[in-house]
Amino acid sequence: MTAAIIDGRAVAKRVQSEIRAGADQAAARLGRRPGLGVVLVGDDPASAMYVRMKQRACDRVGIQSSASILPASAAQSEVENAVRAFNADAAIDGILVQLPLPFSIDEAAVLNAIGLSKDVDGIHPVNLGRLGMRGREPTFTPATPTGVMRLIAESGIELAGKEAVVIGRSNIVGLPIALMLTNADATVTRCHSRTVDLPLVTRRADVVVAAVGQPELVKADWLKPGAVVIDVGSNAVPDPASEKGYRYVGDVDFAQAQAVAGWLTKVPGGVGPMTIAMLLANTLKAAQT
Repeated sequence: MTAAIIDGRAVAKRVQSEIRAGADQAAARLGRRPGLGVVLVGDDPASAMYVRMKQRACDRVGIQSSASILPASAAQSEVENAVRAFNADAAIDGILVQLPLPFSIDEAAVLNAIGLSKDVDGIHPVNLGRLGMRGREPTFTPATPTGVMRLIAESGIELAGKEAVVIGRSNIVGLPIALMLTNADATVTRCHSRTVDLPLVTRRADVVVAAVGQPELVKADWLKPGAVVIDVGSNAVPDPASEKGYRYVGDVDFAQAQAVAGWLTKVPGGVGPMTIAMLLANTLKAAQT
C-alpha cells in the first residue's frame, strides 16, 4: 500500500481563488478592501516570518493587512491597547495576535480583548466554548483545525462513525480539532504526554491527527493500515545537506507512514498552507457580515 497524498497547497490555492473573488465583491460593496490587523510582540524570527507570510497571502487575495509591531519589552497594557485599537478601526474586519507572546504577557487577557466579531483566528474563549456546545455555533472556528477539516472533506473521507485519535491538546489545535471531529460524528480520543501506551491507542484509529510538536514521533507500527493521517507538526531538524543547515519535518515519520496509511499529508505542503488560507477566509467572512 502507498498512501494517497493530500495536497494542502493545491486545496489552499483553490480556497484563495474563492477568497479573491469574494474580496473583490466585498470591496465593491464596502468601498474598501477587507482588512486584517496583526499584533506582533517581540522579535522571534519564526513569528516575524509567519506574519510576513500572512501579509503576502493577504496581498494575493486582495485583503488589506496592517501590523502593530511591539517590542518584547512592551507592557501588558500596550499589547491590549493595540488589540483595542484594531477593534475600534472600522477598516479592520479581523484581528490576529501572533502567538506565542512573551512570557511577561498574559496571553488569555490579550485574546479576551479581541472583539468576537473580529476573532478570525477563532481562539477567543467564547468561540471555543460555543464550538464545544451542542446547538451553539461559534462566530469563527480556528484556522488550522478548519483547514484540517477542509482537507479531509476535499479528499472525500467520511468521518461519521469513524474512530479518531488526536495527539496533542493545545487550545490552538488539539482541543478544537477534537471538538470539530466530534461534531462530524467521529468517536474521538485525545492523547497527550500522560497517555499510557500511545502507540496502542493510535493503532486502532481510522483517523490520526498529530499535533504535538515532536519530530517524526508517529511511526508506521503506530498506524492502522489504511488510516487517514493528518500531520499538523512543523519541526526544524538539523540537515547538513540543506543550504540552511536544517529542514522541516512533521510529527509523523512520513517515509514509514506512506507505506501503511491510506491518506497522508506532507510537511511542508500539507496543513500549513491551509492555516493561512482559512485565516483569510475568516477575514472575508468578517467583512461580509
